[in-house]
Amino acid sequence: MTHTIPGFDQQRVTVDEGVGLNVAVGGSGAPIVLLHGFPQTHLMWRHVAADLAADHTVICPDLRGYGASDKPREDGPHTYSKRTMAQDIVTLARALGHERFALAGHDRGALVAFRAGLDHPDAVTHLACLDVLPTLDMWEALHGTSAAVGFHLYLMAQPPGLPEAMIEASADTFFAHFLDLWAKDPDAVPGPVRQAYLDACRGAVPSIVADYRASAGIDVEHDKADRAHGRQLTMPVSVLQQDWGAALGYEAAALWSAWAADLDHSTVSCGHFMAEEAPQDITEALRALMKR
Repeated sequence: MTHTIPGFDQQRVTVDEGVGLNVAVGGSGAPIVLLHGFPQTHLMWRHVAADLAADHTVICPDLRGYGASDKPREDGPHTYSKRTMAQDIVTLARALGHERFALAGHDRGALVAFRAGLDHPDAVTHLACLDVLPTLDMWEALHGTSAAVGFHLYLMAQPPGLPEAMIEASADTFFAHFLDLWAKDPDAVPGPVRQAYLDACRGAVPSIVADYRASAGIDVEHDKADRAHGRQLTMPVSVLQQDWGAALGYEAAALWSAWAADLDHSTVSCGHFMAEEAPQDITEALRALMKR
């Protein structure tokens, strides 16, 4: 059974040679693209997307390598670089008739959104990133025993072979660990949705690992190059996060402000799965962003 957002049309759009994205589209009006995180699919936006569809065209794809989208074999570092995945999203929006659009991402999707904002400022009108730091800052913030919270980042950074074998040997246990640990409100991810996430991830271990592996390599290189050249996000930016900085010893707003001149940073009182645990807060924040 394919799970999607009730009332939305499900389409498949080719964005690269041999790569099609599964996408749910609903509503009408100014476009906004919503990108999911790990270990989820576009279904994580079901509440927010339904509300925004009252006055926006809402586009919710499964990222390359996730959900029902294609999962190309990792053929070098570029296959799952955030630069490549960001280009997927710009191509998707254009295929649906939108040269310019607002963009919001959670977790892995936020890293894709961040890269799209840097690489395609003429396409992205407004940018929202939920519960992440930019890749370069993330690695610099992890140190000592506190970095144990990000053990999966280090596991999936290893060369091809070992992490895939270890995760595939107990895929449901691995992915369920994050769904259980990161949610303050377990009821926000009900049984059928949780199962849909586990089913999708179980069938995508190599591509999910490749996505994370890129974030330990080529994505860092791209961020370093942008930092060296002083590149910033030029559109209005909203960042919503848990207070990870208090636990890991960094000031999130200060790190983000180095990348975005027009920044609104706020802390949300919920678990990691914000769009499912606090959908009204996230919808209101996105509406406020698009008025700036």
